[in-house]
Amino acid sequence: MNVAEFSIKRSVITVVLTIAVTVGGILAYRDMARLEDPEFTIKEALVITEYPGATPKEVEEEVTDRIEQAIQELSQLKKVYSQSERGRSTVTVEIQDKYDKSTLPQVWDEMRRKVQQAQDNLPPGVNPSVVIDDYGDVYGIYLAVTGDGFSYEEIRTHAEYLQKELLRCTDVAKVKLSGLQPEVVYVELPQRKLKQLGIAPKTIYDLLSGKNLVTSSGRVENATEYLYLQPTGELQSVAEIGALLISEGAGNPIYLRDVANIRRGYVDPPVSALRYNGRPAIGIGVSTVSGGNVVRTGQSVDKRLERIAADTPVGLEVHRISYQADSVTQAVNSFVVNLVEAIAIVIIVLLVAMGLRSGLIIGLVLALTIAGTMIFMQMMGVAFERISLGALIIALGMLVDNAIVVTDGMLVRIRKGEDRLESAKAVVGQTMWPLLGATFVAVLAFAAIGASQDKTGEYCRSLFQVMLVSLLFSWVTAITVTPLLCYWFLKGPRPGEQTQSGEPQLGAFFRGYRAFLKLCLRFRVVTIMVMLGLVVLAGVGFGFVDRSFFPPSTRPQFMVNYFWPQGVNPKDTVKRLEQIEGFVKTLDGVGNIATTVQQGSQRFILTYGPEKLHPGYGQLLVDVDDANTIPALMAKVQTYLDTQHADALAYPEMFVLGSGAPPTIEVRFRGADGNVLGDLSYQAQAIMHDDGGIRSIRDDWMERTKVVRPLINEDRAQRNGITRAAVAGALEANTSGRAIGVYREGNRLLPILARAPEDERSSIEDLGNVQIWSPRAAQMVPIRQVLDGFETVWEDPLRHRRHRVPQITVKADPSTGQASAAVARIRQQIEAIALPPGYVMEWGGEMEDSSGAQAAVASNLPVPLALMVLITVFLFNSIRRPLIIWLTVPMAIIGVTLGLLVFRQPFGFMAMLGALSLSGMLIKNAIVLIDEIVAQSDAGKNTFRAIVDAALARARPVILTAATTVLGMLPLLQDNFFIAMAVAIMVGLAFATVLTLIVVPVLYMLLYRAKYERNAQ
Repeated sequence: MNVAEFSIKRSVITVVLTIAVTVGGILAYRDMARLEDPEFTIKEALVITEYPGATPKEVEEEVTDRIEQAIQELSQLKKVYSQSERGRSTVTVEIQDKYDKSTLPQVWDEMRRKVQQAQDNLPPGVNPSVVIDDYGDVYGIYLAVTGDGFSYEEIRTHAEYLQKELLRCTDVAKVKLSGLQPEVVYVELPQRKLKQLGIAPKTIYDLLSGKNLVTSSGRVENATEYLYLQPTGELQSVAEIGALLISEGAGNPIYLRDVANIRRGYVDPPVSALRYNGRPAIGIGVSTVSGGNVVRTGQSVDKRLERIAADTPVGLEVHRISYQADSVTQAVNSFVVNLVEAIAIVIIVLLVAMGLRSGLIIGLVLALTIAGTMIFMQMMGVAFERISLGALIIALGMLVDNAIVVTDGMLVRIRKGEDRLESAKAVVGQTMWPLLGATFVAVLAFAAIGASQDKTGEYCRSLFQVMLVSLLFSWVTAITVTPLLCYWFLKGPRPGEQTQSGEPQLGAFFRGYRAFLKLCLRFRVVTIMVMLGLVVLAGVGFGFVDRSFFPPSTRPQFMVNYFWPQGVNPKDTVKRLEQIEGFVKTLDGVGNIATTVQQGSQRFILTYGPEKLHPGYGQLLVDVDDANTIPALMAKVQTYLDTQHADALAYPEMFVLGSGAPPTIEVRFRGADGNVLGDLSYQAQAIMHDDGGIRSIRDDWMERTKVVRPLINEDRAQRNGITRAAVAGALEANTSGRAIGVYREGNRLLPILARAPEDERSSIEDLGNVQIWSPRAAQMVPIRQVLDGFETVWEDPLRHRRHRVPQITVKADPSTGQASAAVARIRQQIEAIALPPGYVMEWGGEMEDSSGAQAAVASNLPVPLALMVLITVFLFNSIRRPLIIWLTVPMAIIGVTLGLLVFRQPFGFMAMLGALSLSGMLIKNAIVLIDEIVAQSDAGKNTFRAIVDAALARARPVILTAATTVLGMLPLLQDNFFIAMAVAIMVGLAFATVLTLIVVPVLYMLLYRAKYERNAQ
């Protein structure tokens, strides 16, 4: 009893399982996680180390190098690169691709131990390193809290309240606040008054430094009790700071309030501020647990905010900067519509081509296959997202392939008058294993992306998972449910009805096809030569196809990035950003604008990489009514920036899809000398400027900044008992402020900063008059007495390294078109730059990402390819027959090239996947055809007759499979992410059908040296 016979004779079991799969599929669809884009692991962590007062070069040599050295001991390390700036070292650690989210925590723990061991080798004055291993967390719900008529403190208090409440929502992992202004207590000490009273600043510093610290007071034994001692005296309010006694002063007590202005305020100048539509705001980022349902999280957050809003004072508002729940709902709904449209198209094609009953049978099997796929998707943890839903659409045509073969085979036999059960047994018995082999071949075509461990492979992995499950399930339904439905509903022949190979449905077409096939078989050498000529022509034409990695996003939002030199006043940056906000707001179609100052926003989508802390940086997130208007709006913004902010690097930027990220053009130079690297960077930037089609040109070392260096006279300093540290401390206290203590308030710790009043720190010319305490003279003296003056020097504000070698990266984006075209124009000139000995140049950006992703896929191709070859050999127990199949595969480039050129689509990562999947489809159809040729030969026909009759018998399944696949992908032509892939498959498969129906028979005839029969029918 074969499978078909069992399914028919045990029809109750088959029906019950069918109903169970259908219900299970519906339930799985309802409960599956939903995301806008698939998750992929950002295998990076940051190690941040503060070294107050150190120059970028000192940070690089004394801190960064030692941290890097410790991290390089990690066996799991892939890359280590660093940024050293004044007072701060940031080391970025990237781990090898083979480690995923389940194994990374252990790697980060090992890295922490390495970093901790390196702390002993760091110089005095360095703060402990901080390891940030959640750098890749995505805060898909990104809110802004504003308050008209409310103080910043009241807004912050409300934001903290919201943070606690939102942590209680469904599937919420973290809630993070951003744009917070650090609050401090300022103790402003007039130098003249300190000098007049003869009070050393150190006296005040020592008084405040230990005043409010928590210290152990011990315990005392009392009979049977052991009591803790807790003395009073801690500061209960800011006002109490002023009541601290400094000295008796000849019988007159001097309190701190007598010599200092004490007030509570925010760090000046502000850091990492957030504005929403021009108003101060605090950001709230909400992340979803891994595998959670973003839509469900969004609904839970909405309900919580609605409840809170009822008790919130009027004026305090919560705005949406980015709301992934809405984006996911819209994206999933759009894809579901596309999926339904594709299913409808497939069923209509089947109804037209195969008749009502056959079409409905295959349509029901298709629906059942999709339901079963949903069940396995949920079991495998595959969410509804861009890739998995697109994979379902891509798979549709292939899902009906097996059912078409079985239905068509039974239809032909039943119309010849055969018994229904016997026809089911015969068709399934003949096609079961060839269909399984062909299905495995189609699945293996996607296996390379499923096995790829880099971030692009992880991003696209659900494509392989969905294809694997759906295609294998389609084979199961084809040999079980399909024969049962055909047994029940297909009718036998009507009186006088023709019964030849399906010609009643497409008689004229079949006659024309048979005549053309026989012509090609007669002139088989000419046919092959023509095909080889087309392959060569396609190869030449492929050189005219643009290259890309992933396309830009259709998200109705774009960014405006603004860079001013590192040494600028952040207050001026804020003013500039306000001007840009004002202009952008006047443009038609622009909605809300969220602005961050000195650093990027929270990572609110996976493909967004936030800019690190930079005093001259700002970014606008601009909402638009229609994503299609973004290019025109960006052009207007760029024109404004070029004319009104020509002294800054400012440019608009679109979000991207996939695992890539801007900038798209990068050139890296590495070598020992920073000055040489700077010269190489200038040369590369000049070439890019001369091109005229490249914008946003910059390098990551930024423009050099001025540094004022007080020149200490060591002799005079020693005579006054003044050290370099004392000079630095006096200058710090009289300019930006010196941290001298901590004020505790509940769960908050506010630094106490000592500094001079504003009128004493307002001018660089007054630096020489800064008062410094001379221990030898026991009084305050002007700092100029121990200086030989001041000098102004230039320094690199940022110093980057890669694998402990200094590196400078030139970055840019194309003004129009693809980055690959821009790189092609400048590549020869860039690579012609003369490099000194020991210096190297390499390309990064989209070129590196694309080639890396393709290399990762290519490295995984040999095993699936070998398995595909072995399957074809095992199916036919032959070498020549698999050789026929594989000789047709390279010819698929003809249709792929034609499609990309006609539709003007670039060959990117998704187009490459389309070409790989196309090869699987081509091989699958060829297997079915050659299997029929073998069956015809085994029935006693000579090779020529077997070839012709098999081609006629399999023409309808092959054509229908191609038609359903091609037409089913029509909805994807509207999707910016899938269009290149869809074009490659649609046009490629249309041409591949010709290969299957013409080239495979011709090659079979050539390799088996069959004789042409002129009079054969």
